[in-house]
Amino acid sequence: MDTKIVNPFLITGYESPEYFCDRKKETAALLDTLHNGRNITLTSPRRLGKTGLIKHVFHLIKEQDAQATAIYIDLYPTESLYDFTQAFASAVLGHKGLRPNLTVDQITGQPKFGLDVTAGTEASTLEQVFNYLKQSEKTCYIAFDEFQQIANYPEKNVEALLRSYVQDLHNVHFIFSGSQSHMLGEMFLSPKRPFYQSTSEITIGIIDEDAYYRFAESFFKGQSRSLSKEVFHYLYAAYEGYTWYIQMILNRMYAKTGRVIDSTLLQECMLEILQENEFYYQHLLQVYPKGQVKLIKAIAKEKKVKEITAGGFITKYGLTATSSVKSALSRMLEEEIVYRSPDGYMVYDRFFGQWLEARY
Repeated sequence: MDTKIVNPFLITGYESPEYFCDRKKETAALLDTLHNGRNITLTSPRRLGKTGLIKHVFHLIKEQDAQATAIYIDLYPTESLYDFTQAFASAVLGHKGLRPNLTVDQITGQPKFGLDVTAGTEASTLEQVFNYLKQSEKTCYIAFDEFQQIANYPEKNVEALLRSYVQDLHNVHFIFSGSQSHMLGEMFLSPKRPFYQSTSEITIGIIDEDAYYRFAESFFKGQSRSLSKEVFHYLYAAYEGYTWYIQMILNRMYAKTGRVIDSTLLQECMLEILQENEFYYQHLLQVYPKGQVKLIKAIAKEKKVKEITAGGFITKYGLTATSSVKSALSRMLEEEIVYRSPDGYMVYDRFFGQWLEARY
């Protein structure tokens, strides 16, 4: 039986299938692909539930085969091959029982295990870890989240190095996931890159609104409260089905026990989040040059902009020359302040976008 938690609308982490909404088709596709020995490239914009889906699939794999090993590694914080090697070795070590060097923690005095990774030894350490995985008799599944980070490492040929190991591991199956689809697409679909056509491509979108409503309503029903379709539709539409933002609001409304779930409560929860983040948002505006700030405010006002360099948009918001707008946009895309969706450019953080729209 699943362990009951205080608030079922999780913001981070994964608990169990009971608290995971829908994604049945995506789950089936991932399981089928992995079980048939094919590696996967999984893409979606950030905060759409990609990480949760991976952990859900790994949970089901472990239920089906208790002997299988499933390892999730977040590469977003990594900036070099050294960082990658540390993260990878530590994750495998924690799951596979690798016999490493025994050292003593200088602060606690307690013994600790860890691979001795130092600058210049990354390649040999990676070889050691991959060889261990290759020699293991267990089936292993490894997810490298935000895998596009390796393209930004200062070291050369990182992709080729990893590909040389991955292609020989028949008992280890990989998910290479990320939120920057154009970078992952280049890595796995360009004939010039080492990982060319080495995986099956899977992209996830938003959760179906009706399925999400039934999921959310069932938990409020357990509180003897009623979540109407109208209120949920407003919430779902406001954030265009993006899971993390919807979960944030549902989490807040669920916590306000005894309150009627209506548009008033919904707006109150939205406002709370914007107010709590106001200092951070103000700081962001102070960090960027005036031209970039002016552009991001304009994008927030429009919600989505199909053509940033269109004369009408530039004139409407008093922006500078087209070349300056392009330069500002390029930097904000790179730093993920602005995101390019199929429908146009938008502020990546939906809450930040709402705050800008209301304030300016």
